Amino acid sequence: MDIRIFDSAEALGAAAAAEGAAAIKDAIDAKGRTAIILATGASQFSMIEALIEKDIDWSKVTVFHLDEYVGISPTHPASFRLYLRQRFVERVAILHEFIGIDGDAADLPAEIARVSDRIGREVIDVCFAGIGENCHLAFNDPPADFDTEAPYLVVSLDDACRRQQMGEGWFKTLNDVPEQAVSMSIRQIMKSKKLILSVPDARKAQAVKDTVDGPVSNLHPASIVQQHAACSLYLDGQSASLLNK
Repeated sequence: MDIRIFDSAEALGAAAAAEGAAAIKDAIDAKGRTAIILATGASQFSMIEALIEKDIDWSKVTVFHLDEYVGISPTHPASFRLYLRQRFVERVAILHEFIGIDGDAADLPAEIARVSDRIGREVIDVCFAGIGENCHLAFNDPPADFDTEAPYLVVSLDDACRRQQMGEGWFKTLNDVPEQAVSMSIRQIMKSKKLILSVPDARKAQAVKDTVDGPVSNLHPASIVQQHAACSLYLDGQSASLLNK
């Protein structure tokens, strides 16, 4: 794991975007196209702002959605589809394809089968993600399923995760936060050729410590990235404050 610490969320986001953009361009140069994964949430604001400014031929890029709440419409203020469309898809030049998750699909198993089949036909060159306050990776809360081969699955959100979503301002009350989500699985995330994790803020410090210094455990889901061959972890001084070294 390559750990990099910066003075601010803006600086770490810019650096994470620069590494990701270089990998995207390399993939396009090598095979004429690429597929990537984008995450959402407050931790990704700076990275996405920097990424959309990069000189990338987006017409050769397919973007997959990392997770979405069950039952949330695409116009709900907390919808991750809305987040990505407003902050990324509508702001870059013509994107080849955006594969979103329809969290309020009438037939949710069919929707999961659709996105699972679609990602199963791709090699993911870059996955941009974060780490939750409870050390989740995507919406794989502890204890996470490290064994399932399903690309996407329905997961239950624990109280810590739901409180984080409320605390970040996406929902007014805890009762408003859905109890389930569709999440990309741990094994699918780990198939990405490169992982770029942007994790600012003091409230993520314990999760960062558990990810880096602790043993690999499904009780600290993001710790699995210790086993990835090309993972870069971008931190600020606050999120890195509890690390042993």
